[in-house]
Amino acid sequence: MIDALPGDIFQRGQVLNNTYEIEGVLGRGGTGEAYRARNLISGRVVAIKALNKQFSGNDAYIDLMKREEQMRDILNDAVVRYTECSRSDRGDVFLVMDFIDGPSMSDVMATRRMEPRELLVVAHRVAEGLVAAHKRGIVHRDLSPDNVVLRDGNPERATIIDFGIAKDTAAGARTIVGNDFAGKYEYAAPEQLEGRAETRSDLYSLGALLLASYRGQIPFAGATPGEMVRRKQNPLDTEGVPEPLKSLIVLLTAPKLADRPESAEALVARLDVLLKPITQSRRQGVSGTAQRRRSLLPLLLVLFLVPALGAGAYFGGLLDRFLIAPLPVASPYLFSARAASASGPATMSGNAADPAMAARLAEAFNSAANATAKPEDLSVALGMPSDRWPDAVAALLRSLAELESWSMALSDTSAQVSGLVSDAAARGRAETDLNAWAAQHNFALMLDLATGPLSLSSDTVANLLSDLADCGALTPDLPPGEAYGLGDTVRVTGDVAAEPSAALIADRLTDLAGDRPISIATTTLNADLCAVRRVLPSVPNNALSIWMGDGDTGQPNPTGIYHMGQNPVVEVQAPATLTEGSLWVAVIDNTGKVFNVLPNINFEDHDLIDLGIVENGVRRVRVLHSIADLTRDNRLMAFKISDGDFGKSEVIAVLSRTNLFETRRPRDESVASFAEALEAIQKDQPGNIIGLATRLLDSRP
Repeated sequence: MIDALPGDIFQRGQVLNNTYEIEGVLGRGGTGEAYRARNLISGRVVAIKALNKQFSGNDAYIDLMKREEQMRDILNDAVVRYTECSRSDRGDVFLVMDFIDGPSMSDVMATRRMEPRELLVVAHRVAEGLVAAHKRGIVHRDLSPDNVVLRDGNPERATIIDFGIAKDTAAGARTIVGNDFAGKYEYAAPEQLEGRAETRSDLYSLGALLLASYRGQIPFAGATPGEMVRRKQNPLDTEGVPEPLKSLIVLLTAPKLADRPESAEALVARLDVLLKPITQSRRQGVSGTAQRRRSLLPLLLVLFLVPALGAGAYFGGLLDRFLIAPLPVASPYLFSARAASASGPATMSGNAADPAMAARLAEAFNSAANATAKPEDLSVALGMPSDRWPDAVAALLRSLAELESWSMALSDTSAQVSGLVSDAAARGRAETDLNAWAAQHNFALMLDLATGPLSLSSDTVANLLSDLADCGALTPDLPPGEAYGLGDTVRVTGDVAAEPSAALIADRLTDLAGDRPISIATTTLNADLCAVRRVLPSVPNNALSIWMGDGDTGQPNPTGIYHMGQNPVVEVQAPATLTEGSLWVAVIDNTGKVFNVLPNINFEDHDLIDLGIVENGVRRVRVLHSIADLTRDNRLMAFKISDGDFGKSEVIAVLSRTNLFETRRPRDESVASFAEALEAIQKDQPGNIIGLATRLLDSRP
């Protein structure tokens, strides 16, 4: 790690998103910085790549970060494993990935020239990583010595990093990110300078980085853009590079796409032949051996008499018919699979000891994932951890079939399993089954199960809430027809009759929503208020609102909370343009009574157009007045808070097409009689109520 600077994006000891503690700076570039960090929950050391502030709001760079995060599903030891793309509390965008402990090839270049054999091993390893990336449709575009790290300094564990976002850490290496070109000129394929990049572009970059690592210096790409384009049309200068490394570099860096290997898989196959000794796959007796020796004689003559021709023939495929390549040894031995999901189709990859085992695993996968994978999707290789390994894989696939969606990755006898289950009970069963599988087959298991469903309809939530409502409607935050995704918070608002009601709602919603966070924002009301709430219709307010203020000062009271001696004033407000309808207003107090305040014995008008005053486009209908107003007109209703008034009351304003009740209600009545009448009138005149506004008036000492 290098010394921290005051202007760094993150500082040592800083904790990102309550999870990752920064331990130090790994490097800085033109677009961002890299840090070593530790996951405070798991203890795992990770690398974090952060964009500078000016790029964290740039859509082009954010898109590149998102593309890089798509690598998280690739489980290949030659490719860095990504965990997540996130944004800090300050708005800094960052990527979390595995920390690869070891020097980059550019670090090695600064100290020594790499040996040809080392570079052939690196080429084989990087090609395997490219196979995994290219299968997912991902082209690196910026393969260079600083983007290949030798884990623990071992060429056999070379690992590709930095997919999707360019940086500038190697001296003299110029990196450009834009709509047309992303990569380093020195290692970019000719077609990349024209804004095109495909899988064989990465093969060109691999050849260029091999040449740079052998010579210990960055290839000269030209001093001007025009010179760079011209130079890319010619083969790289490989003078002095020994065979067979030279022929490999020439093949990979051919200016024309058609002259390069057709794929990373084809390159791996050729390197398999080059790196492994010539052996026979089976014995056929003495005469067969003699015959094969005679068939190898021309090959030996070519190799010993014409070295350059022999190496070229290896890479051109001319001698393939003379060679019987041994099975490669896979280390670690891998198998990964995933069921179809919104992010892509079902896939399977990995190793099998022979075609029969490949067919068996493909059959087990197809059954578990309802897929159509072929045995050829698996690579036949030696190195299987034990004879029981295929049984373990097949058994795991059978267990995963019970999950709604899943992915798994085996590496020797370690397993990572993630998936989605329908509910808490299914999660418990799955965890029990999978842990039993790991114990039976002696696997180390990392299990990450999420409780679904994958999509939760707001209508489903609303139906559950309607069964739990004991004090009027409980409302989810999403409108009808929409759905909560995994990770979305389900928010509920409304009123309840008792404190335990909110806890019951949370419990029932948790069973329904799975791992989604639950937010319950309810107000506990007394039994009288709830009795009325239960019979109120579910209609919009139709622009009605209730204003509360202080009678002594005339100032508004936005909280609706009043204390001993204060004089509450209340008015119903509506747009002046709203002229149709009948208005009825009541106050349900905390003593079990309902006060019908409009219309009343003194003011029998109820048509909205005849009520209140209009000011600034708003109709204001005062229903509870100040004490001063009462002294001028004793027909008005006014009061002050006394010790008998403490508790919650509620003001209800109803706008109906015609008069809500055929006859005027009494000045005050019991909650029971009022609720019964309100319920009956809705049955007799369905649809008459077109607007409803309510507001709590909270009296306190």
